[in-house]
Amino acid sequence: MLQATDRQRQVARMTTRFVERFHYGRQTIDDRMSEQILNNYLQALDGNRQYFLESDIAYFSRYRHSLDDVLETGDVEPVFDIFRLYRLRAQQHLAFAISQLDKQPDFTIDEDFRFDREKAPWIATPQDMQDNWRRRVKNDAVSLLMADKTWPEAAGILHKRYERVLKRINDLDSDEVFETFMNAFARTLDPHSSYLSPRQSEEYRIQMSLSYQGIGASLQLDDDIVKILNIIPGGPAAIDGRLKASDRITGVGQGTSGEMVDVVGWQLDDVVQLIRGPQGTTVRLQILPANAPPGSQEQVLSLVRDKVKLEEQAARSEVREIKRDGRTIKVGIITVPSFYQDFDARSRGDEDYVSTTRDVRRLLEQLNKQGIEGLVMDLRGNGGGHLTEATGLTGLFIDTGPVVQLRDTSGRVEVLPDPVPSVAYAGPLVVLVDRFSASASEIFTAAIQDYHRGIVIGQQTFGKGTVQNLYPLDQYARRQTEPGLGQLTLTIGKFYRVTGGSTQNKGVVPDIALPSGVDPDEVGENSREGALPWDQINATRFRAAGPLDSAIAYLTQHEVERMQSDPDVHYLLADIEAVAELRSQKTVTLNLKKRLDERERQKKEQLARENARRTAEGLTAVESLDKIKPEELPDVLLKQATQVLSDYVALDQAGKALARNNVVH
Repeated sequence: MLQATDRQRQVARMTTRFVERFHYGRQTIDDRMSEQILNNYLQALDGNRQYFLESDIAYFSRYRHSLDDVLETGDVEPVFDIFRLYRLRAQQHLAFAISQLDKQPDFTIDEDFRFDREKAPWIATPQDMQDNWRRRVKNDAVSLLMADKTWPEAAGILHKRYERVLKRINDLDSDEVFETFMNAFARTLDPHSSYLSPRQSEEYRIQMSLSYQGIGASLQLDDDIVKILNIIPGGPAAIDGRLKASDRITGVGQGTSGEMVDVVGWQLDDVVQLIRGPQGTTVRLQILPANAPPGSQEQVLSLVRDKVKLEEQAARSEVREIKRDGRTIKVGIITVPSFYQDFDARSRGDEDYVSTTRDVRRLLEQLNKQGIEGLVMDLRGNGGGHLTEATGLTGLFIDTGPVVQLRDTSGRVEVLPDPVPSVAYAGPLVVLVDRFSASASEIFTAAIQDYHRGIVIGQQTFGKGTVQNLYPLDQYARRQTEPGLGQLTLTIGKFYRVTGGSTQNKGVVPDIALPSGVDPDEVGENSREGALPWDQINATRFRAAGPLDSAIAYLTQHEVERMQSDPDVHYLLADIEAVAELRSQKTVTLNLKKRLDERERQKKEQLARENARRTAEGLTAVESLDKIKPEELPDVLLKQATQVLSDYVALDQAGKALARNNVVH
C-alpha cells in the first residue's frame, strides 16, 4: 500500500534545507522548480512515453506548481497519486500486450514502429495507445524471430517478459516510489546530485561490487533493459575490450554452453546476481550495442569473472618508432586508464603505495633511458579519480605553479598547486583525449593546455567539472522519527582552469580535432538535463611557456593532409557515417523480410569497409566479420597521435637547430 511515512516527510524537509544551504547552484525551491521536478518525475516513470496518455499529463498539471510545497511540508501524497495512475496504465497496457500473443501477427505487412518516443508527443487516445503497444509487441517478436526463434518460442519469451515488467511495477513500495521522486528532484539541481534510501544504499553497494568482483562494469536499469553505465579499468570487461558504455544486456548465460536467459524486464539486482559468480568462472552476455535499433545483430561475449586487477588498472607504456623525412623518431606512449591511489596503503604509512603519479614517474624514467624524443599521454576513456593524482601528474610536466581552482558554494576559491617540485619530462608532449575523458583527466589536460606545455588532440572532453559531497542524513537529524533516513549526494563545488574558465559543461576543446564515432549530443555533460552551465572566474597567477599557435597551425595542416590519404582514417570515417545513420533512426519496419534484408545489407557494407582498409594496407581480405579478432583492428586515433607527435618532434628539433645557428652567426 502506498502511504506516506513520518520518515519520508522528515527526509523531504531535511533534503530541502540541505539543498538550499549547500548545493552549488543555490537554487530557490519554488513554482518554477516544481514544474521541472514534475517533468523529471514523469520522465523517470515513463521516459519513452508509452504508458501515460495526453489526458493523464493534463490531469497532472494540477501539481505543476505545488511539488515544491510537497518538499517543504513533507506531504508526499501527490507523488503517490501520480504513481498510482502510472501503475494502472502499466497494468492496462501490459495486459493488452500479453493478449496480443494469442495470435501470430502478419509479418509481411509494411508498417513501422517508433521505438524512440522520448521526445515524441504524448499519445492522445486509448486507441492510439493500443496501436502503439500492438506494434511494440510485433517489433519485440520480430527481434526474436531475427535471432532464429520460432513464433511459439518468441510468444513464450515475450509472455514471461511482459509479466516480469508488470510484476516489477506492481511490487514497488512507497519507499521506492518516494526515492524515485526524490531523485527527480535531485536531477533538477544537476545530474550528479542524488538521494538513496537506506535499503537502496546497501543494494547499490552490493551492485557496485559487481564492478570489482565480476565482469568489471557498473549497471543501471533503463526502462526495461539493463544498460552498461561504465567499464571499470582493470576488470575483465576492460581487458576484453568489446563491452562499451551504453551497451544493453538482453540475455545472460552461465558457463560456455549454459542456456541464455532473457533478462529484459528483470529487476537490476536479479540481473546482477546472474552476472556475479565465483572467480574464474565464465559468464556469457547477450549484448545489443549502444544506439543500435531493435532487431540489430546481437553479440554474445564470454567473460571470465575476476576481481579488478590493480596492475591492469595501472598506467602502462610502450615505445614506437615512426619514420619521418628519412629518419626514425622514437616516441613513448603512456596510457593512463584512471587516476588511482592505494589510499589504505598510504594511510598505513607505506612509502611504496601505488598511485598514478608514482607509476607515471617510473615509466618516464624508463622511457627517458630508452631515448624517446616525444611523448603521447593517452587519457582516452579515463573518467577521472583522485584529485591529488591529477595535480601530482600535472606536476611531472610543469616546473611549478597552480594546477586548478576550486570554488565552493560560498564563493570561496581555493587554488591547488603543483605538489611535485621537479619536472620528470620536458620534451615534446601530446595529450590524447576523447569524449569519455572526464573530471581529473580534464584537470590535467586543461593545465597542460593552459601552460602551453603540450598539444591536446582528439575529441572535446566530457565536461564533468563539479565536486560532490555525501551527507548521511542520520548524522544530521536532531530528532529522528524513524531510523534510517538514507543519504544525499549534493554538488558543492566547481573546478576552474588557471585561466579562470570552468571545465564544467564545456570540457577541454582539443587543439587538433580527430574524428570520433561518439555523438557529443548524446554523451557528455552538456547532453544531460540539469547540467550546471559553463562560467568563468578570475584567472590565477601562473607562468606559461610561449604560445603554440603557429606550431598547432602547422601540425593541423599536416594532419589534415595525412588523413586524406590514410586508409585507416577512411575506414574510421566510413564507420562513423554508418553509425550516425543507425543513430538517426527513430523507427523500424515491422516487415520481417525487410528487416532481415536490412541487417544483411549492413553486415555486407561493414565487411566491405574492412576489406577496403585491408586491401589498402596490403593485407588479405576476409570472408566474414567473424574472422576478425578485436586486437586486429587498428587503433586509428593513437596512430594519428603518434604521427602528429613525430611532426611536432621534427618541428621542435628544426627550431632548436635554427636557434643554435642564429647564436653562432
